[in-house]
Amino acid sequence: MHQQGIGTWLAKRRLRSPEKVALVHDDRSTTYRQFADRADQVASVLRRLGVRRGDAVAYLGENSPDLLQVMFGVAQVGAVFVPVNTRLAPAEVRHVLTDSRARILIHDPELTEAVTPVADRARVPHVVSTGRGTPARPGLTRLPGAEGATAEPAGVGMDDPAAIIYTSGTTGRAKGAVLTHGNLTWVAVNCVVDYDVVSTDVALMISPLFHVASLGMGALPVILKGATMVLERGFEPGRALAQIERHGVTMLSGVPTTYQLMADHPNWASTDLSTLAKLTCGGSAVPTRILRAYEDRGLSFSQGYGMTEASPGVTSLPPTMTRAKQGSVGLPHFFTDVRVPGPPGTVGEIEISGPNVFAGYLGLPEATAEALTADGWFRSGDLGYLDSDGYLHIAGRLKDMIISGGENIYPAELELLLSEIDGVTAAAVIGVPDERWGEVPWAIMTVRADVTIDTETVRGMLDGRIARYKLPQKVVIVNDLPRTASGKVRKTDLRRRFGG
Repeated sequence: MHQQGIGTWLAKRRLRSPEKVALVHDDRSTTYRQFADRADQVASVLRRLGVRRGDAVAYLGENSPDLLQVMFGVAQVGAVFVPVNTRLAPAEVRHVLTDSRARILIHDPELTEAVTPVADRARVPHVVSTGRGTPARPGLTRLPGAEGATAEPAGVGMDDPAAIIYTSGTTGRAKGAVLTHGNLTWVAVNCVVDYDVVSTDVALMISPLFHVASLGMGALPVILKGATMVLERGFEPGRALAQIERHGVTMLSGVPTTYQLMADHPNWASTDLSTLAKLTCGGSAVPTRILRAYEDRGLSFSQGYGMTEASPGVTSLPPTMTRAKQGSVGLPHFFTDVRVPGPPGTVGEIEISGPNVFAGYLGLPEATAEALTADGWFRSGDLGYLDSDGYLHIAGRLKDMIISGGENIYPAELELLLSEIDGVTAAAVIGVPDERWGEVPWAIMTVRADVTIDTETVRGMLDGRIARYKLPQKVVIVNDLPRTASGKVRKTDLRRRFGG
């Protein structure tokens, strides 16, 4: 069978642009030739370790060339890549390893002591660190096969699994979403089309690649076009600004908090941002104050909406429509379709179709069936509406919807208004049980250190802008909001803490 999957990408890049810089990390550059050669070496090691087509290979580590080299090496073998969130607790890591039946766990060297007992309990046959390791415990580059013996890629089709991405688990135990080679290819193509990715782009990767947004909509489109990626192990606003100036970064992706921290940094005004041309933001709507801070520097955002099960891109709002359609998450990606039952303006569950929609949840046929409509569209669990122009607006999670006195309250609507209050840095709205109304909305917020805000102040600011039953009954100020790796607020944690 001919190899059709993403495992062919680097070999093709090696032919087309061998000396082009693919990756920059810790001041070291890796060309596409070197990138492809190292992925070949990984594939050779995996074969020597007995990894075969369909086997799961887990990776636990921060952003680095190793992560991407392993992913493409895994794809060459026809195995399945399982990126593991480094922020998970040991029990959660064990669940991922056990549920995916990982044959091998590859990890950053500094995580050796932490992962060894977890992998032992999960009964993972092989645990290997990246790099050289030690004579007693050889790392990936010292194992047999690391000399880079070549072999024909395993024959896989576009419908074969390429990755298992575990959902954040905000509504229960994490499920493994199976993404095929076709899913990952089409989400990359969607991004190339809708974000106009070109080979001369330089993308700064500040979000973790174990998250599907960074992997599917960040790394893969860049590699598909033969552009350059600057990899950062984590996000620090001052360093991110410095890297933009140093490397002439043209593309940047993040969440609203990311962009706010950069705009609030002392070096913001003095940093040369002249090369920046493509800013994408997801996770939640971009507040007006952040839009204004970037517009003052001549920059505009592409905003969007997505989820793991869509690999993850669903919609995008182009910079030209940021103001005209403020509050919207845009139009469906070029090769993706979105529908909401009912006429325009009617709030309902968002349903998604397209070649980027996942193959199902690993080992959970009933959950997979429940997630699909009778005609095969994915039921997102999110509420929203399409306006008369076809632009999607998010109302909130179906399970987050608050029913107060028989009236529906959509948290996203209230959160957007709260985020525009001067001094508010983040806001989340939850429903809290109430004897009279059933539920009432509470606003959990973070604010600047120099700001004092209370419930009556907030209610007064919003009164007249939304119906009175939507006004928060209580405002709680906290130091931080609990978030997933993708930047989404963990509302289950907030409800547990505040009685929701």
